[in-house]
This record gives sequence, C-alpha cells and structure tokens, in this order.
Amino acid sequence: MRIIVLGAGVVGVASAFFLREQGHDVTVLERQPQVASCTSRANGGQISVSGAEPWANPGVPRQLLAWLGRSDAPLRLRLRADPAQWAWCLRFLRECTAARTERNMREIVHLGLYSREVLRALRERRALHYDAQRRGILHLYGDERALRDAEHCAQRMREFGCERRVVDVDEALRIEPALHAMRASLVGATYTAGDESGDAHAFAHELARHGADDGVRFVFGHTVTALRRRGDVIDHIEATAADGSFERLEADAYVLACGCWSAPLARGAGLVLPIHPVKGYSVTLPVADDAAAWQVSLTDERHKLVFSRLGQRLRVAGTAEVGGWSRALDAARGAAIVDRVARLFPGAADTSRAVHWSGLRPMTPGNVPLIGRSRLRNLFLNTGHGSLGWTLACGSAAALASLVDGRRPDVRFAFTGT
Repeated sequence: MRIIVLGAGVVGVASAFFLREQGHDVTVLERQPQVASCTSRANGGQISVSGAEPWANPGVPRQLLAWLGRSDAPLRLRLRADPAQWAWCLRFLRECTAARTERNMREIVHLGLYSREVLRALRERRALHYDAQRRGILHLYGDERALRDAEHCAQRMREFGCERRVVDVDEALRIEPALHAMRASLVGATYTAGDESGDAHAFAHELARHGADDGVRFVFGHTVTALRRRGDVIDHIEATAADGSFERLEADAYVLACGCWSAPLARGAGLVLPIHPVKGYSVTLPVADDAAAWQVSLTDERHKLVFSRLGQRLRVAGTAEVGGWSRALDAARGAAIVDRVARLFPGAADTSRAVHWSGLRPMTPGNVPLIGRSRLRNLFLNTGHGSLGWTLACGSAAALASLVDGRRPDVRFAFTGT
C-alpha cells in the first residue's frame, strides 16, 4: 500500500521504518526541517517501563491541592478559556480511581515490555548508536509514605511482568555510587534492571537514515493543514510546502503520528482525540567530573525529575504544565533544575554551559496512547504517548505495522478499532 505518515518524531519515524520493512510504499510528512525536532528532541532519555504508573492516580488530586499556587510545583495547572482543556482535565480526574489506574498501568506495562524488546532487537539488527545505557533505572524516595506507595506500585508492576523491586539505601548506592552526596535525604528506592536510557533524538536520526536507505521518503517543511474525508475514509490530505505552495496528497492509508497536533487535525475530520499538550522542560549539561556524575538513569520522585547519562552529556528533565500551546522557556523552571543537579551531584556538571529546552507532551487522560485504526477505515493512529513516547515508540510502531497488515500484534494491549 501507499502510506503517508504524518509526523517525524520518534514515533512517526519508527512507524515509517516498520511499515517499510513490511513492504509498503511509505512517505513521511514533517513540518520541521528535520526529524525529531519537537517533543523528541531533548526529552528525559529514559526507556522506562518502571515509569508506567499513570499520572492520573488516586494520590494526584491531593497532590494537586498541595501544589496550587506554588511556582516550583512539579505539576502546574494554568486553566484557560478552552473547552477542550476543561474536558481533558475532567477526564483526567475521572481516571484517578484505583481501578482505572490499575487498568491503565497494566496496558502501559505490557506495551512497554514489548517495546523494550523490539528496541533491543532493532538495535542489534541495524547496529544503531544513540548513547544507549543498559544499567537500569533507580526511582529515588525521600519519605516513608512515598516509599510505601512505591512498594505497592512495584508489586503490581511485577504481577504485570515488569521486574521493578524495592531496594534499601545501601543497595541504591552500590548500584549508583554517585548518589553518596544525597544519602542522608534518601529512605529507599526501587530498581528496574531491565530499563535503559539513550538519546531519542540521535536514535530517530539513525533510524530515519536506515529507513531512507530502505526507500522511505521524508518530505520536510510540509505543514499538513487538513484531513479531507469522504464518507468513512480519508480522501486526501492538504498541506502547505515550505515555499507556501498548496499541495493535495493521496494515499491508500494514513498514519497520524503528530503528537499534540494530532488532535486538531483529527477534529477537522470529525474525530475527537482526548489528547492535550503538557509542557515539560529539560536541561543538558556537559560532564565536568566523570567520577561525580551518574551512570545509572535516575528518577527523583520528590521533584519529578529524571536524570540520564548520554555519553559525556547529562540530561535532566521533568516538571509539567497543563496550559496552552506555548513552548516558551520559563527561566525559573530551568534554573531550578540546574540548582537541583548542583546540590545532588556537586561538581558533576558544567552548569555554566547548560542548554535549556521545552517540549509539549501529547497526553491522554489516562496516559495510555491511541494506537490502531480510527473510525475512518484508512486512518490509523499512533499518538498520545505523553511522557513515554521514547519508551513506547518501537513497540507502538511494530504493533501498528501489524495492524495495518491485518495481523494481531504480539502484545496484549487495548488497540483502537479492535
């Protein structure tokens, strides 16, 4: 089939690659001048099946109340006169029940484990290099109540197949000696040895190169402006090229992998996708002292920050702002991240050369992405991965390619249209 993939982030690039491997004629449309230029550019870097606990969980409403009005709150809500935002927030709160949290976590764990294995096989098959680290992920806790909650969460994840386990402070320091400066503030951790980290931006470029060598066509500087439907199919799409010219493009099937921008495009074709942008920040710093810098990927649960090692670079990412579509950098947010690095890992990073970035995570209310056929027969979805786009990218793409071919993927997951 002739297939057009809309979006060249890490999810879109992976979708195009796996579809091409199955023999399809694939074109990727991207409004930016190269792949992975938006949300995939400088994310936290974690391949984190252990991060599958949904943001919408029973403890969040209480935390939101505590964070109201705090400029340094990990999750900041900026309500606007936007019906779509209010509808999304209400659906988010509805997903905070224990039953829905468990269901959503199960879906994410199953897809995450599958995706991790697909990534490993792909990495070996294509000899991909992207500063990958296979040292696991430590989730760090600074109070007993949070650790008890984590123990329960880890137990449920183990039942779903994720090997996350609780470790004491001494074992956490054996796993990552660079934590010694924060020993007094730790009460325990969880460790998932099978988790990984790596540079999603570098991975997307590597995979795009392999895809192009195999025959995938990448068309940059093209902004898709409309999905035009006829009955229960997409008849064609309309786009504006970099020179401002209008283009009408047709294919046998279309894959919507535009992250946050999937929702407004789908709305124009009569589909409502529960996806809302949630802004996050990252800081990338050069390593100053290798002995003081971390090697194992870390998650600071108190401050909702993730730490990854990308060769001789340190990536720290986190925070969340539910607001509009602006990617404007908040200098205070970035400074707080740099300050946290300096306090936890003194001397590890050259903070004078910090590179700041922000991106918009495409969040569904329950954190479960939308993958599969839409209500329109030739429009497929691979979007809404939220903070786990890098974690779920390869599994989502491999599963989608199977669904396009009419085959059931090798993973238990609630695909759309099935």
